[in-house]
Amino acid sequence: MATFFQQIINGIAQGSAYALIALGYTMVYGVLRLINFAHSDVYMFGAFMGYFAARNSWIKATFGQSLAAAAVVMLIAMALSAGLGILIERFAYRPGRSETRFTLAFWLGILGAAAGQLMHPGFLALTLGAAVGIAIGLVGEWAGLRPVQQESRLSLLIIAIGVSLFLENGGQVAFGADPKFFPEIIHTAQWNIGGLKVDSQQVIVLGVSIILMVLLNLLVHYTRTGKAMRAVSYNLDAAKLMGINTDRIIALTFAVGSALAAAGGILVTLLYPKIEPLMGVMPGLKAFAAAVLGGIGNMTGAMLGGLILGIAEVMAVGYGQSTYRDAIAFIILVLILLVKPDGIMGKGPTEKV
Repeated sequence: MATFFQQIINGIAQGSAYALIALGYTMVYGVLRLINFAHSDVYMFGAFMGYFAARNSWIKATFGQSLAAAAVVMLIAMALSAGLGILIERFAYRPGRSETRFTLAFWLGILGAAAGQLMHPGFLALTLGAAVGIAIGLVGEWAGLRPVQQESRLSLLIIAIGVSLFLENGGQVAFGADPKFFPEIIHTAQWNIGGLKVDSQQVIVLGVSIILMVLLNLLVHYTRTGKAMRAVSYNLDAAKLMGINTDRIIALTFAVGSALAAAGGILVTLLYPKIEPLMGVMPGLKAFAAAVLGGIGNMTGAMLGGLILGIAEVMAVGYGQSTYRDAIAFIILVLILLVKPDGIMGKGPTEKV
């Protein structure tokens, strides 16, 4: 019995991190009806930003190994990941929804930087290549070359997959393909409570996850911005007619979701300190499964789905079925969807007569 409750504790800590990532999927889907497959790679980006922040000499000298150091590292990772989320929305997804400027210049700048590195690795070649690419893009946009608006959600889905692959391979170039180990930013303590072992990292993961979920709930349900988010989610066109700047609200949704993914990345490194550029692939798929399991578009469902998958996964490992650790999430997903296709807390589309 002690083993059972021990695995429940471990699973809740694991599931809390999945829930944070799943919230980003469900927020974007709720507003745009789009599955943002690049979200799992924002999780990876957040973990690496935290890694570099944790290795910063000023942060180490000022805060040492403490809760304050962990908070600073997490806030830096969340802020940078929120910025990445805004860039993804602005230059990848928004051109597929409406006419927008500087998109061609942005992507040609990245292509030029890559070409410069291939021809002559170094900062100067990278800068010159980016400058040439941006200049060509600006000239092209001045000449009338603009992304064609994509009415099909399938087109946006393909864009999402492309951005995901771009971030994964770009991460291998920028951060290196070899695994890195996240530095210990807070001392680990372990307590024995009634025969159950609980360490400080698990308590921190659960506590921070609960705080972030509560703050998100307050933002969405008790602020003007949250009311605008709910309006855009309910009816995008009607929200525009009511004077809501829908592009700003959608960008903010991406920023909040990306920040939560980064927080999840930092929390997971407290439990499993190894990070690498492809680390977001499997957790991202599991978090997506958690969002669908709970009811895609429903925030409470995403939290519940994350906890269910985390507990189920840890239970499988704890009882000697570690071979099926990654498969268990999708087995549960299939079983739930066979019974309730909209997810545990999902609601079917309303039929209008």
